[in-house]
Amino acid sequence: MLSKVILASVLFAQALSAAANDAYPSKPIKFIIPYPPGGPTDAMARLIQVPLQAKLKTPVIIDNRPGAGGNIGTDFVAKAPADGYTILLAASGPMAVNKTLYRSIPFDPLKDFAPIIQISAFPLVLEVHPSVPVSNVKQFLALAKEKPDELGFASAGNGTPQHLAGELFNKATGTKLQHIPYKGAGPALIDVMGGHVKVMFDILGSSAQYIKTGKLRALAVTTATRSAVLPDVPTLAEAGLPGYDFSGWHGIVAPATTPKPVISKLNQAINEIFADPEFKKHWEELGTPIVGGTPEAFGALMRSESAKLGKLVKDIGVKVD
Repeated sequence: MLSKVILASVLFAQALSAAANDAYPSKPIKFIIPYPPGGPTDAMARLIQVPLQAKLKTPVIIDNRPGAGGNIGTDFVAKAPADGYTILLAASGPMAVNKTLYRSIPFDPLKDFAPIIQISAFPLVLEVHPSVPVSNVKQFLALAKEKPDELGFASAGNGTPQHLAGELFNKATGTKLQHIPYKGAGPALIDVMGGHVKVMFDILGSSAQYIKTGKLRALAVTTATRSAVLPDVPTLAEAGLPGYDFSGWHGIVAPATTPKPVISKLNQAINEIFADPEFKKHWEELGTPIVGGTPEAFGALMRSESAKLGKLVKDIGVKVD
């Protein structure tokens, strides 16, 4: 008799899960961006927003919650109801770096989130304001060593790819470029173009248009291979820093106990969006290829990157209160 009760309970739970999946979504979905409007993370979310609304037949509302290197918005999602109506555009900073970078954070990136899909893997570009009298990395290094206090580098915040790329550059070259953190890549980029800060290691897709129009000067990309977006710009390894290879990534996650059928539905919708050639064309203008794939593959990446980037932070010796 007991076994029949247990079986009935299991079947009932499965029926509820299937019903929930069929009903989802039945109200608007809040899409949290842990950085301010105008940066690359925000641009990716807004590009996904419209086709995702069409796929799911419900509004998807962008909600920017910047601050603390992405920790504020990320923590908001960690503590949100696990019902699929609050999702996060997750960046490598808060998801793989900040646990080591900050003395404490109010969430666990590997325990408090359910991975949905990886959406990007991108190079950064070492760029300078046109007033800086250099045209290549060799000249830049000479100037940085001659006038170390004049070449601070802007970033989207502590622990962001822009920050770590610059710190890794300092470590590799023996330079002491001062880190100047902003509350997002957009405000940082505006100040670099205005000449208030002279240097930035920015996500390539965000800066490419300004490099092409002469508002910024690109010296090198941070990945092991050149980018198709700026094929004439060398890698840092080619420019004299052998072994330098750094990239960032983005994905989408939900609170940890979000039902698997909901995760699957979101994953399927986004993969279908990524398969559209017109969407792919617009996406790659951001400077990153489409990734896509399964929740399991993204979860594996999150775990491996947490270990790798955590070690990088320790090796560099950076810490934030």
